[in-house]
Amino acid sequence: MTQPTTQPSMQHVTLAPQQAAAHLTPDVWRNANRMLVRKALAEYAHELIVEPTRIGDAPGEHHARYELRSDDGTSIYSFEARQLALRHWSIRPESIVCTRDGVQQPLDALAFILDVKSRLGIKEEMLPIYLDEISSTLYGAAYKTVKVGPDTPELLGADFQAIETAMSEGHPGFVANNGRLGFDAGDYRAFAPEAGSPIQVVWLAVYQDNAAFHCSDDLDYARLMDEELGAPTIARFREIVEAGGCNFDDYRLMPAHPWQWFNKLSIAFASYVATNRIICLGYGDDRYLAQQSIRTFFNLSDRSKRYVKTSLSILNMGFMRGLSPYYMSGTPAINDYIKDLVASDPYLQQQGFTILREVASLGFRNRYYETAVQADSPYKKMFSALWRENPLTLVGEGQRLMTMAALLHTDRHGRALLPALIEASGLSGQAWLERYLNAYLAPLVHCFYTHDLVFMPHGENLILVMENHVPVRAIMKDIAEESAILNKDAKLPENVRRLAVDVPEHVKLLAIFIDVFDGFFRYVNQILVEHGCCSEDVFWNAVAGCVARYQSEHPQLAQKFADYDLFAPEFLHSCLNRLQLGNNLQMVNLSDPAGNLKMAGNLQNPLAGRRAASQEAETAALAEAVEA
Repeated sequence: MTQPTTQPSMQHVTLAPQQAAAHLTPDVWRNANRMLVRKALAEYAHELIVEPTRIGDAPGEHHARYELRSDDGTSIYSFEARQLALRHWSIRPESIVCTRDGVQQPLDALAFILDVKSRLGIKEEMLPIYLDEISSTLYGAAYKTVKVGPDTPELLGADFQAIETAMSEGHPGFVANNGRLGFDAGDYRAFAPEAGSPIQVVWLAVYQDNAAFHCSDDLDYARLMDEELGAPTIARFREIVEAGGCNFDDYRLMPAHPWQWFNKLSIAFASYVATNRIICLGYGDDRYLAQQSIRTFFNLSDRSKRYVKTSLSILNMGFMRGLSPYYMSGTPAINDYIKDLVASDPYLQQQGFTILREVASLGFRNRYYETAVQADSPYKKMFSALWRENPLTLVGEGQRLMTMAALLHTDRHGRALLPALIEASGLSGQAWLERYLNAYLAPLVHCFYTHDLVFMPHGENLILVMENHVPVRAIMKDIAEESAILNKDAKLPENVRRLAVDVPEHVKLLAIFIDVFDGFFRYVNQILVEHGCCSEDVFWNAVAGCVARYQSEHPQLAQKFADYDLFAPEFLHSCLNRLQLGNNLQMVNLSDPAGNLKMAGNLQNPLAGRRAASQEAETAALAEAVEA
């Protein structure tokens, strides 16, 4: 018995030449460019890469007319915008006009990049790669505009995976956020999360001398394989290995992304394949769906099984999306440590906050590349995999799951999901926000002040547990690579020592200020204000109230609250697009998180001056509750 060697529908979508560009129609392309120019203007201005000039008033409260000139002064971009907290530009997309030498031009995101390229500061040799990423981002935006899928009203009742594949924006801060360089048009339709195409992973038998397996304390290799593959599939794989004259017990079974097998492993690892240190077993039986992080898969065939995450050597948002076998070796231990810390903390348990553990990892080491390259390199991250817990096991009766990125989602008709959720809940905007902040922000604040523990809590990394359209708990994922304890002297077990990082005191609180306030709340605030759900004051008062409430409940941490003041007048502005423009091949060195930062002055803290008002409101609410 042998596994079929080809299943084209699962490894690649074969397109007629015309199909590759069928969604690239003039109207769709014009809209994609308008929206990306809007984002580029807003995010570059936010990071002070460009500085638009106010030229007059515009209709609507707090709006004004602005213009931005090209580097050579021949092109002028004019638009109407409102500046919100955190130097956020809320731009009316329909108002953007480009003129060149006085003649109106169609909006063109690539032309805009070239018009301001001297201010972007990108190296000449990296500019074509950035333009490739912009083109790919536009290509994806056009596809997402025309694809069939649920709009905002349908998403209110949609299941976890329907919401996951409906997300259209990607990272809210990066302008070039859907580069995915390495995919062709068929790959895009087969593997991009928004395409929603089920796939089957390729399974490989890897020789144990080259492959290191690690797992959580409550798991082992045999149990993992039995639960993920089952006895019949394992027997089939054994037969394939032994038919080649090899001892099955000398190997580990390892999943690989289909794209990675055909484009990287079968070629760059050909020496290992030819000598039977890697044996291709074909496709597994289960069907998976790519998640927003693109290299993580949810099991559609059996929704009780774990996520699978694989190396994927495509370039996207400043990274080749590989997985380091060295980092993988410590992944389960780090996840166990943080899980135990969270589970033993009464406050976090009260909030229902938890993590999805990465419970097992396999990393294959290519000795050739290890010898050739001493420094960190994508060439050393081409072949690893991990298994992550399934969040569906954490859902109670009447609850459902939703990626937190959904709170920023706006459908093709301009209808935002967050206002729809608030309306469907029957709660006021303020009451809804208080519950959301209690589930999301309060645990993050607690982890920072009590444990010096920080995560990367952006929208795609959080799963919200929803009840009656209201968040009741938050589940954090992507733990091992994106968590840290901001205390280099923390007493930690040896196998999790890398968690402790040496970060300058003045940047520690950026884990909240930048990753939460600037990286997520800035966009939540815009959606609420633009859709008339609440004012900026209501939103930021709710945030301040959540922080003040936490601090009043934990007086023993008063000194730490003073040392790291969330109500400080301003904070350093660490910028994402500046990072990507500085090096769009590898923008971050994981071993030196603070050294990666690129600053653009300070941001005014929207919580400044709100502490007293928050405490008064909390006292009044408490008195009202007692009276009731």
